[in-house]
Amino acid sequence: MSFRTRLILAYTFLWVLILVLTLTIAVYSINFGLYGQVERSLMRYVGEVAQLYASGRAGEINLPLSGPISVSLYSSDGQLLAAPTPDFEQVIPKNYILAASNSAKPYYAPTFMAAYQAIPGAVVVVSQNTRYIEDISTTVRSALIQGMALLFPLGALLIVLAAQVSLIPLHRAASEVEKRSPRNLEPIHYSGPKDDLGVMVEKVNDLLSALREARSRERAFLAEVSHELRTPLTSLNGYLERLSRNPGDAEMLERARKIAAHTTRMVQDLLALARGEAERSVNAHIVNLGELLHQAVGEYPGVQLKMPPESPEVLGDPDRLLQLARNLIANAVRAAGAPEKVQVRVWMVKEPTDNPPDPYGSSEEVRTTSTPEITPPKQPWAAFAVVDWGPGIAPEVLPRLFTRFARGPEGGTGLGLAIAKQIAEAHGGEIRVASRPGETRFTVFLPLLAEED
Repeated sequence: MSFRTRLILAYTFLWVLILVLTLTIAVYSINFGLYGQVERSLMRYVGEVAQLYASGRAGEINLPLSGPISVSLYSSDGQLLAAPTPDFEQVIPKNYILAASNSAKPYYAPTFMAAYQAIPGAVVVVSQNTRYIEDISTTVRSALIQGMALLFPLGALLIVLAAQVSLIPLHRAASEVEKRSPRNLEPIHYSGPKDDLGVMVEKVNDLLSALREARSRERAFLAEVSHELRTPLTSLNGYLERLSRNPGDAEMLERARKIAAHTTRMVQDLLALARGEAERSVNAHIVNLGELLHQAVGEYPGVQLKMPPESPEVLGDPDRLLQLARNLIANAVRAAGAPEKVQVRVWMVKEPTDNPPDPYGSSEEVRTTSTPEITPPKQPWAAFAVVDWGPGIAPEVLPRLFTRFARGPEGGTGLGLAIAKQIAEAHGGEIRVASRPGETRFTVFLPLLAEED
């Protein structure tokens, strides 16, 4: 059964229920009003009649001519003393007569209604035949039933037409969805009012938008995996080519083994990042930051490296820190367009800031930053910055630069920067970015290795 059929049946049932209730309420209201009017009239008349009987002026009794109203008289012990006709039927039971008092009381019978009141030595009763009320009720009921017999098909027709018109937007939306292929995730066109159906279509469109974004992220993830794995796989392929010519080269074999291990860990990191896993294990060693950066810079000929005479040491995972440096340098080379426009700087600071004091740069430089100032631990920090003299990063891009799959000005997906941020935080450090037209600087802060006393 279709939704439209169920809707029509439901409203038709409601329409029938309304008609039946209308009929019932109308008949009940008529009966209640007429019986109430008769009761009020009889209660008033019996009071007047009782007062005239008690004062000896029974001949002055003047009952209304409208309606068959009768006056009868009972003895105090319940015997009928006087009635309008010999075959008088509007007789009140004896027990009611015995309970009469100086105040008027009503009595209800199937075919008449009466009011009775005690007078000295007797009980006076004023009654009226109520069959005419039932006749009126029957006539009204028949008229209403005939009218409703005409209203029912008319109402049902209007319900069908209203259902047809109101469900047009739903049918259009359903038809559009039915014609779509599973790969079509474009929003559903809806031109109807923003009612419950409009809200539902809006939520479905939000879901389709989320699915489109998820598909885009999936493609971006695959592209970034290719980007991240291209360099180590190329190096590994070169080592294998050399080993094929010189199988006994133990140094080349060791390099190939390290590249393979590094690539395996990189794949694990990419999968962990894609799954949203924030916790990472760090295989901690004492790392000479200068030597590690010298190795990373060596993979990109043309990139400059500036270090202090004594290179700082940190406690960290050399593979992960090397991956972090490679990500930042690769992004910088891609943004600047040439490795000669990229420089890596190493120094030590007291605390991380968005614009840290750089012994190799100007103290008057002003940049747009992406991270708020925070209160870092009071300890010395090792810092290295990757600076490129490319076009810079737009201010609206900076707040989401480290978000997974965020697209920077140089293209890419931002997964490399998201990995770099996780690696820095896994080492208890931070990574910050500051940019202006013509220069971008990524600065990594790592806790400096404490000197033993």
